Amino acid sequence: MEQKNKYAFSLFVTGTLFFVFGYITWVNSIVMPFLKEACNLTTFEASFVPFCFYISYFVMGIPASLLIRKVGYSGGMMIGLLTMACGSILFVPAAITRQFGIFLTGQFFMGAGLTVLQAATNPYATILGPIETAARRISIMGVCNKFAGVIGIYTIYKALFSGLDAELAQLKSGLLTGDAAEAIRQHLAEQVILPYIIITAVFILLVIFIKLAKLPRIETSTQGEEQHDSLFSRKYTYLWLGVGAIFFYVGAEVIAIDYLIPYGNDLHIAESVSKDFPTYAMFALIVGYFVGLLTVPKMISQRQALVTNLIIAVVLAFVAIYSQSFVHLFKPNLDPVTAYSMSARLSIACIIMLSFAHAIMWPAIWPLSIHDLGKHTELASGMLVMAIAGGGVMSLIYGKLCELPQVGHQKAYLLLFICYIYILFFATIGYKFNGQKKQINK
Repeated sequence: MEQKNKYAFSLFVTGTLFFVFGYITWVNSIVMPFLKEACNLTTFEASFVPFCFYISYFVMGIPASLLIRKVGYSGGMMIGLLTMACGSILFVPAAITRQFGIFLTGQFFMGAGLTVLQAATNPYATILGPIETAARRISIMGVCNKFAGVIGIYTIYKALFSGLDAELAQLKSGLLTGDAAEAIRQHLAEQVILPYIIITAVFILLVIFIKLAKLPRIETSTQGEEQHDSLFSRKYTYLWLGVGAIFFYVGAEVIAIDYLIPYGNDLHIAESVSKDFPTYAMFALIVGYFVGLLTVPKMISQRQALVTNLIIAVVLAFVAIYSQSFVHLFKPNLDPVTAYSMSARLSIACIIMLSFAHAIMWPAIWPLSIHDLGKHTELASGMLVMAIAGGGVMSLIYGKLCELPQVGHQKAYLLLFICYIYILFFATIGYKFNGQKKQINK
């Protein structure tokens, strides 16, 4: 009974940290358009908000894993939270001076802290129980993550944009210039001060909570391993292919959520409507996680669920990109205005529903990538965490593509197919590559 209580408490603490991941990660879908207006940026320039956040995973991935080897999982969690507190408090001087560079520095530090936090909590959740049910545990963590995303998007939007509709409309109209426009942008920027002071305080309180929680120490198994085994040997080829899968998965997930508001604006959907699109996407993710919890591994293996959801994602992306053709095919007699409106709604709905298909991907890719790594688990987790940089790289590419007149927001989503094709390769073939004839049945 005592062991069971310790397991439940460990899951609770880990779930709390996944809640933190979600809150900080998904508010980028609000922070990006917010800073676009406050700092007078182009879409491509605003894309550096997610880029600086996610590229920190690449920079900090290996140092984070080495740090965790030295201080343990709980120590890594506390250091990660303190680093995030340093990043969030930087938003205060950034808002006062309205310097985009300081905002980006804060984003980088928060991403760096999350890197350490992710490198500690993801393997902790994975090896807390049997590897066969790892996707189920990570799905539970994912529900915490996505609920936090819903709450984060709602609260941050209210904190940053509430009561500023008139000022935003004036800025977007282009009628205001000079000092008048600058005064509104300064007022807008200062909206971040109180929310990010509160966020900083929460991080510090969580450090104290982790310190007092005294999580049970979990050792990774090294049974049956040769001491001279290298993580770079052919034996672990599947890990490196999994790193690529995480890179493209995070890229797809970020593109499908963070650009919903700009895409809605591009389709001439009122911002009072489009502001809720990221929240709908988070709910789609939550539903996807619950479906995963109910079906994996009882009805379908985590790998089979990954392949199925990839097929669903490909279909949804295809319809989203070519929504006008689908509307004309099934409703050929509609007038142009109605046809455009229906096409826009169909495309947005499909992009939102991509999040449902994405839900199982992280929980399935992670255990397929780190199985049987033993003593290399912490370092391998660092490598996988580095791949989260895909969210920044793919976001930057999408931000550039959508500004090209011959491409635009809708066709820029073709980038998703590159992500899905690679992940499908990993889910069907790549996960078996271990330099031996042996295959893994997961």
